[in-house]
This record gives sequence, structure tokens and C-alpha cells, in this order.
Amino acid sequence: MLTPDQFFAFLAAAILLTLSPGPDNMMVLSVGVAKGRVRGIAFGLGCAFGCLSHTLLAVVGVSALIAASPLAFTTLKVCGGLYLAWMGWHAIRSRGGARVDTAHAAADPARTLFFKGLVANAINPKVALFFLSFLPQFVVAQRGDANLQTALLGLTFTLQAIVLFGLLGFFSGAIGQWLARRPKAGQWLDRIAGTIFIALGLRLIVSR
Repeated sequence: MLTPDQFFAFLAAAILLTLSPGPDNMMVLSVGVAKGRVRGIAFGLGCAFGCLSHTLLAVVGVSALIAASPLAFTTLKVCGGLYLAWMGWHAIRSRGGARVDTAHAAADPARTLFFKGLVANAINPKVALFFLSFLPQFVVAQRGDANLQTALLGLTFTLQAIVLFGLLGFFSGAIGQWLARRPKAGQWLDRIAGTIFIALGLRLIVSR
């Protein structure tokens, strides 16, 4: 099981990363603005549930590496730390900010948009790589059952994504207008997320 410190540290990082501008949450806002809050919520829930497939892959990958050797697992964590730091550096340097695209047709029903969000997230190799890099940072093999820890972390990420993406879809109109009036807001969110990525990456590299 996860310790309270382990759980809340992961939850805080997951929330901040989910809120930072990215393809998933920007698409949720775009769908909500263009097609209404019900469809925005449906698409957001689909994206969130897609995280479960990446959790499964991360559990399998962590299990295989621990079975191979502790050195292999440490190597995964260090490589993951470097990858997160690289992502953070690019996020900090980003000048794009957050943009909400409203040029969508309003034909798709909510059920279709849910499955579109689910598939779009589940088959995205970048999300799979992110999960394989992010979740192991909070796994402490010495506490036993790393597979269960990884699964619980992935479930935690999915649950907070369900809540946050649902809220993004529900309040998409107001949030989209707020971002449109503040073009630099997305850049600052990128910088916050980038700092978190770098801190997580360095934390592992230094503390291994």
C-alpha cells in the first residue's frame, strides 16, 4: 500500500501536471466551448479513463524490470528522471501558451466523444512513455509489492483526471474565455509544470 507521504506527494504532482496546458486538457476545453459542456465532460472522461491502459502497461513494465534485476529497475527510474527533466526544460522554454480551438462541428453525440477521448489517450505513445517514466518515480521497491504501488498510483492519477477533466468540460466556456483574455497564462502554467517535471527528474537522479 501507499504511505500517506507517498500518496499526497504523488497526488499534488499529478494535479499540477493535469492542469498544465497539454493536448488532452486543451482538447477538452475546445470540445466544451464548441459543443457544450455535456460533450466536453464526455470527452474529458474518455481521456481520463484512457489512463487505465497506460497504468496496466506501466505495471507490466515495472514487474518485468524488477524480476530482471534491481539494477534494471533503477536504470528505468534514472532514464525516466532524465526524460521528465527534458520534458520540463522544453515546457519552461515553450512560448505557445494555452490556445482553445473552437472550430469544431457540433454533430458528435456525447457517447461518441467519450470513446474518441478514450481511444485518443489509450493509443498515444507519448502518454504511455510518460506513465512509464512518471509512475515509477513514486514507487519504493523496499516497501514491497511494487506492482500494487504502481497500480494504485495509476488509479489515483486516473481518478483525479476524471474529476479535473470533468470540471474542465463543465466550466469550459468560462475557462476558455479566461484563457483567451490572458494569453500569457498558459505560458506560466507551462513553466510551473516544467519546474515540476525537472524537480521530479532530478529528485530521482540524485536520490537513487
